[in-house]
Amino acid sequence: MATEADLTPALLTELLAHHIGGAAVTAVQAETVGTGQMATCLRLRLDYDPPGAGPASVIAKLPSVDPDSRAAAATARCYEIEVNFYRELHADLNVRTPAVFHAEVDVAETDFLLLMADVAPARQGDQLAGCHPDEAAAAVRELANLHAPRWGHSRLEELEWLHRNTEENKDFVPTVVRMLYPGFLERYADRLAPETQAVADRLVAHLDAYFSVRTGPWTVTHGDFRLDNLLFEEGEDISVYVVDWQTSVLGAGVSDLSYFLGSAFPVEQRRQHEQDLVRLYQGHMAAAGVDLDRDDLWHQYRRYSFGGLIMAIVASMMVQRTSRGDDMFMTMAERHGRHAIDLEAATLLS
Repeated sequence: MATEADLTPALLTELLAHHIGGAAVTAVQAETVGTGQMATCLRLRLDYDPPGAGPASVIAKLPSVDPDSRAAAATARCYEIEVNFYRELHADLNVRTPAVFHAEVDVAETDFLLLMADVAPARQGDQLAGCHPDEAAAAVRELANLHAPRWGHSRLEELEWLHRNTEENKDFVPTVVRMLYPGFLERYADRLAPETQAVADRLVAHLDAYFSVRTGPWTVTHGDFRLDNLLFEEGEDISVYVVDWQTSVLGAGVSDLSYFLGSAFPVEQRRQHEQDLVRLYQGHMAAAGVDLDRDDLWHQYRRYSFGGLIMAIVASMMVQRTSRGDDMFMTMAERHGRHAIDLEAATLLS
């Protein structure tokens, strides 16, 4: 497994060769960055011979050192998916991500390495605190940049690692959710509002029916489009880098929108702004050549409000448990649960 100790000056000189013009990396200092639990992210501060020959720092993404998180990554194919996103899809999309210098994966060993540009001082969003409406608007515009370029492209189905929502795989997520839900309740029941548990109970009881409906057209989706996976850059306008493509999947673009807005704000703030932000998404998709029917868009937006609740149940029980992780998953569960309740999404389950 690739570890921090493997990131020697010699290896980095080799991997960055096309970007440093024959110079050599002479020293590396590493520090942990980010809040992800499925992988390890390091900022590598680099010295060169000659000095200044390359970027002062890069971001390295490696397998998690926690065995549970790494096992979960293997089950969900997270490392394979992220590397393949950068190798096979990113160039055809307009979504903004940090530049990638190197991407490799060993599926059999659940091992991978990404070297990316360090976009500091861009700051990571905070899932617990929520965001400002202007930041949410910037994120929604970036969603349109992701979804529109390959909207409805049938060739995406040829990418087996991306096209996982197949008829053959339709039972996978319901089975996993049903298996993990009792443990989720045992661990978190005292932190769940009764109405949140009630809507989660109803969802779990109707999982097969919920996953049997496959709205289209499909496109490239992020699958975990939330504040912790966004880096905000201040300027004349707020702009966004999107990171952590480990859950990218061929699916309904609106699912990313509902997932993001469901937990980007505290509940009252979300109620205040979500209609405007859904209209913003529709407008930017139209500007990119994708005309979405308003009624159908809103119907799908309501239906996919359950996505974050499903993620909270599954991810919380599969990755390394941490105090911040517990707080984050409970924030997600409560906000997404209330989102589904407000939208009366349970009426769409069966």
